[in-house]
Amino acid sequence: MTETQQVMTINMGPQHPSTHGVLRLVLDLDGETVVRVTPHIGYLHRGVEKLAEHKTYHQFITLTDRLDYLAPLSNNLGYLLAVEKLLGVEIPKRAQYIRVLLCELTRISSHLLWFATHALDLGAMTAFFYCFREREMINDLFEMVSGARMNLSYFRIGGVAKDLPEGFLEKTRDFVNIFPSKLKDYETLLSKNKIWLLRTKDIGVISAEDAINYGLSGPSIRGSGVKWDVRKAEPYSSYDEFDFIVPVGQSGDVYDRYVVRVEEMRQSNEIVRQAIDSLPNDNHMTDALNLAPPPKEELKSSMESLIHHFKIVTEGICPPAGEVYASIEAPKGELGYYIVSDGTDKPYRVKIRPPSFVNLEALEKLVVGRLFADVVAIIGSLDIVLGEIDR
Repeated sequence: MTETQQVMTINMGPQHPSTHGVLRLVLDLDGETVVRVTPHIGYLHRGVEKLAEHKTYHQFITLTDRLDYLAPLSNNLGYLLAVEKLLGVEIPKRAQYIRVLLCELTRISSHLLWFATHALDLGAMTAFFYCFREREMINDLFEMVSGARMNLSYFRIGGVAKDLPEGFLEKTRDFVNIFPSKLKDYETLLSKNKIWLLRTKDIGVISAEDAINYGLSGPSIRGSGVKWDVRKAEPYSSYDEFDFIVPVGQSGDVYDRYVVRVEEMRQSNEIVRQAIDSLPNDNHMTDALNLAPPPKEELKSSMESLIHHFKIVTEGICPPAGEVYASIEAPKGELGYYIVSDGTDKPYRVKIRPPSFVNLEALEKLVVGRLFADVVAIIGSLDIVLGEIDR
């Protein structure tokens, strides 16, 4: 800091709408140039990891919804993969494909909300209405399978809660068929818009080397040209059976992160199409009796099924003692769950690796030297959600 600098310290937040959650930034400004930024988190802290120690393995599923509340099914899947790894259970192919189908719809839904709010942050209002139009269609599909539109908790240990309802695949195919044309409409609004280019090109640049060193993941690292995607690098839930590309940027700026997410929506749409076309016909839930509750229709006629259902609900499951880590490619990056079991019906420890928390750590690298107005664009390009930062 030179003698000519007159630094002013200001608060940005914790309620500023551009921060996509309850985040406070302490900014040191020399005029309009940012010389230092310090993120302050914790305004949304709920102690989810500690709560996991007091819930059965089944009960904790609903709490994972509330981490990245824009991608609840992705949170469910990461946790369940870790539990199933601990149990050593085999998941039926149909259940795996259903999980992939719904998680890719979740990715599109999450990116649509990012697109809408990111554009709105920078003054482009029309995109907001366009994106929410298609997002409502996805929410209708979620409502068909689970009865809920946001916190679904549809996935279960060993598979999914129930098979896909009648008419779901047809409605999903209708969405898949129309979405590419809608995506082109979004791009027409922004991709070559002069104001958009001025606000995003060469703003918030981070090199591939720095992105790796900071531990970035998801579109935040792929925008810097690093082709890292857990679905390809360490396939799970049969992702190795799907054909899709991993889009990357070149400059590592706000615009590249925008381009990557737009292309990811296009790729997710095609994954959903493949899942519909090749959905296996086996069970939606594992046959392991100690994991799966009996079919509901049996509860009225079979005392054994009623007892088994009661024991599953009240006592839960007791995985063998041990520790596991499982990760997935969530919409915002690599989401991982580390679980330690002591052999009881509740986890001894659950540690979550949330992509938003790790990506936020690079904020100072992205912001320092830029103008105050660029902070809004840069935060939006990281697409953080404070629910999983303040876990």
